[in-house]
Amino acid sequence: MTANAQTAPPANTSAVSSLIVVKLGGRTQADPALPGALSELWRAREGRVVIVHGGGDQISVLQKQRGDTPRFVGGRRVTTEGDLDVVRMALSGLANKQLVSALVAVGVPAVGFSGEDAGFLRATPIDVATFGFAGTPVSVDARLPQLLLERGFFPVLSPVAAHEDAHRAQAMNVNGDDAAAAIAGALGADELFFMADVPAVLDRERTPIGVVTPHDAAELIANGTAEGGMAAKLEAGLRALNDGVRQVRIGDLAALLQRSAGTTIVSG
Repeated sequence: MTANAQTAPPANTSAVSSLIVVKLGGRTQADPALPGALSELWRAREGRVVIVHGGGDQISVLQKQRGDTPRFVGGRRVTTEGDLDVVRMALSGLANKQLVSALVAVGVPAVGFSGEDAGFLRATPIDVATFGFAGTPVSVDARLPQLLLERGFFPVLSPVAAHEDAHRAQAMNVNGDDAAAAIAGALGADELFFMADVPAVLDRERTPIGVVTPHDAAELIANGTAEGGMAAKLEAGLRALNDGVRQVRIGDLAALLQRSAGTTIVSG
């Protein structure tokens, strides 16, 4: 057997609750150590791993190449109907297939798809006048990722969603953290891990925080210590806990395989 030959994980005897959902930010996807770490996680978890990825930087690069200027309101991307082609190309195309290819190359049977496939993830517009076709999740049909997991495949999900109206062929740009929280809840995940480019949530002195409560999260966001992507992760993590996910952590690549590392978000 060659070094790159695909091998199956150990026979899965675990319940769905043993599942881990990992949210990858766009920058973390460029780490050359990522495919190997995800392969190790996949085997350690007996194939019970789902990836949800972002790709905001790739979207901005493609927009600029087209002569467009990325626009944000409150840290959230404004998505016009014309921007949707770029969002699909960057997330469901470039980012998704690069990650799938990297995983397959280290022996993991990764399969990539987006929320548009089979209407797996549906979203409602946040505010059309302000954000255009940016949406928030309203439903997750867990059958497709569950089927892949049962057959020994590794689902890699782009957060581009279908519209909440099943009769509208309309894509929606969903924040990856929001998508990951909704997917983890629908799958009954044991853990949701937000991979960041810092080792944990940091306080004002840049010291890692081990545990964050809802009160702590609100305070960190209100005083500006956690902003942008970190604020979004804290808010999405709390929603995941409310949806029944057992554990939510935020950490870097080194924390992925160490369940005591990073910041644990608790419900109260």
